[in-house]
Amino acid sequence: MFGGRSCKTGRAVLSIGTLQENSLHAALKDWYSLPGDQIEQRVDGYWIDIVRGDLLIEIQTRNFSAIKPKLHRLVENHPVRLVYPIAQEKWIVRLSTEGDQPISRRKSSRRGRLEHVFSELVRIPHLVAHPNFSLEVLITREEEIRRNDGLGSWRRQGWSIVDRRLLGVVDRVRLETPSDFSAFLPASLPGPFTNSELSVALGIPNYLASKAAYSLRSMGLIEVIGKRGRAYLYERKAL
Repeated sequence: MFGGRSCKTGRAVLSIGTLQENSLHAALKDWYSLPGDQIEQRVDGYWIDIVRGDLLIEIQTRNFSAIKPKLHRLVENHPVRLVYPIAQEKWIVRLSTEGDQPISRRKSSRRGRLEHVFSELVRIPHLVAHPNFSLEVLITREEEIRRNDGLGSWRRQGWSIVDRRLLGVVDRVRLETPSDFSAFLPASLPGPFTNSELSVALGIPNYLASKAAYSLRSMGLIEVIGKRGRAYLYERKAL
């Protein structure tokens, strides 16, 4: 539904870093930068990943809440592009308890898709309507590096995620205005519709459909017109 976009192949990845996601962020900055870009520049009191002429480019690998105040401040005076990676393919690499020697590597069954952007965009959906804000999603192949240090979550049985590494970028989608998000409202959706019906139409879990509905409502693409039982009932708004 979002095909036809250009993409580049990934460049060589960096060695495993000491801080979580450090390698992924550095590799994406290298992949995204063009000749003439300025890297790590100070603008309005903030460090900016890439400055391309008047455009400020920020790469955020997770947690839009952490960058929310920065974005609010910067868009008032500058065009800002937020770049966010979603791993379509992920390999899990396990390291020995001490050192960086891999002891196993397996492909994860989880596959990211463009709709997963709402997991983070739900924190800043109102920014999409700002004329100085744009979002670019990079569909990637990644390695997730884990170490058995006993400090990780119970779901990973104590294994900690110590880094993420970029293997390649397979696609990119730029979303610049609320109307660009109308593609997340497929023709198969009934009118009006519930979160559950949006979930089925997009082929995503209910929790993610709920985040998408909240985001699309904040952008002015849909509105609540009532309830069907306990579920909110949404309707498309004319652009």
